[in-house]
Amino acid sequence: MAQQADRPLGYAALIRDLGLRVMPHWHESYATSGARHMDAAGGVTTEWFPQAYDPGDDVGGQLEFALKYDGPSPEILRAAFAAIGADRVRDIIQEKPTGIYRRRLWFFFEWLTGQTLDLPDAQSGNYITLLDPAQCVTATGSHSRRHRVIDNLLGDARFCPMIRRTEALDGFLSEHLDQAAQRLIEGISPDLLQRAVNYLFTKETISSFAIERETPSSSRAERFVATLHDAGTQSPFGPPELLDLQRAIVEPRFAAAGYRETQSYVGASADWTREIVHYVCPKPGDVADLMRGFFACLDRLSASESGVDAVIAAAAVAFGFVFIHPFEDGNGRIHRYLVHHILARRGFTPPGLILPVSAVMLADVAAYDRCLEQFSRPLLQRIDYRLDAGGEMSVEGDTASFYRYPDLTVMAEYLFACVATSIRRDLPAEIAFLTRYGRIKTAVMNRIDMPDRLIDLFIRLVHQNAGTLSRSKRAAHFAMLTDDEVVDLERIVAAEESLLP
Repeated sequence: MAQQADRPLGYAALIRDLGLRVMPHWHESYATSGARHMDAAGGVTTEWFPQAYDPGDDVGGQLEFALKYDGPSPEILRAAFAAIGADRVRDIIQEKPTGIYRRRLWFFFEWLTGQTLDLPDAQSGNYITLLDPAQCVTATGSHSRRHRVIDNLLGDARFCPMIRRTEALDGFLSEHLDQAAQRLIEGISPDLLQRAVNYLFTKETISSFAIERETPSSSRAERFVATLHDAGTQSPFGPPELLDLQRAIVEPRFAAAGYRETQSYVGASADWTREIVHYVCPKPGDVADLMRGFFACLDRLSASESGVDAVIAAAAVAFGFVFIHPFEDGNGRIHRYLVHHILARRGFTPPGLILPVSAVMLADVAAYDRCLEQFSRPLLQRIDYRLDAGGEMSVEGDTASFYRYPDLTVMAEYLFACVATSIRRDLPAEIAFLTRYGRIKTAVMNRIDMPDRLIDLFIRLVHQNAGTLSRSKRAAHFAMLTDDEVVDLERIVAAEESLLP
């Protein structure tokens, strides 16, 4: 933790000196009398530098220090540029017009503000990447001749998530989990694979609703299963397709004709007199522009040519969407659908299969909530909102930038962990269970050639009643079986009873 005598550097200095109201950055820098060192706690890395690193009151020097040592933060840069003004930024660029960090600042200013500085195009110097691929997840770049910079960001100025390279992400990437998923289904009989697919799609649907403490009707569940089967097939995937998806998965009376027009929030009633707010959504007037940026980001990351790993791309798209929260209802389910859309679109998931990612999330909802809170908690500390007696919310000030450039590093790590668990544990367990279940069904059928529906019912009832068929259930459903037949079938189920869930 920084001491009171330590002088802020980089973004920390800009935030203090310019009075910026921004989301916290993952890296804070300070000048100290000692040697250079760092400490990491609570998701923030604090680094101390000897006094010689301190640019002092030089705003240009602090901006350059921030890019060099703190890493890129479009949100803080945008706020700083607004406070400094275009003329001062132009002067800062002119001090070192060919410098790597000044050219990056130049690009960021024009990209973020839409203003063109009164500067001639760069005529010399090698092209430089805007983001360092060793530090950030980057997309295949496009060349900006004016700045001689390669734009390798994940989105555009309207919406651009930031994801850092971390040891956790590099570890997951080295496992090639898509290949592991493909190996799991190799050699499985087509009949078993089809049963596994049907089961997994149903399980994913039920789990996705259960995360929101909902039990869907049969028709709603069937509609969601159908949408999951279509994941990855929609091209293009734009506003019309998104609206169709929202209408398909919510109750008809809550189907949207467009983006929400009211101020939404996520909360819970503490009691009948007050509401606890967990998350404040973007103002309705900001949603359309954010969503235009979102779709541009989705288009870029949906393509394998983007150069971004499929799971990281899925995290950027899915969590970016849920934080924009464009609808009154269905945002959470669409958010989890988008995970499957990107994984399927990018060929990560074997064709026709689905990974039980929502089931992994449901198994530890607290971890899922902690992941979301990495964004929502600091956001709540920076937004001025009011709730009236009827629970209607109003939000003060300009808040759109809080949502435009979210750091989704934690979300990418979390989703990768969920995908890894589904491939290492859940998918093999489901296939093994269905293999064993199929063996029981075959043995039952060889003894009594009953319809599939009755076989499934018999196995379930015996399993639920500790290995025997109760008299009432036998009378209601299996009166046609003799005593010997019931005993034999109970023994068949009991032989693998421990293998059933």
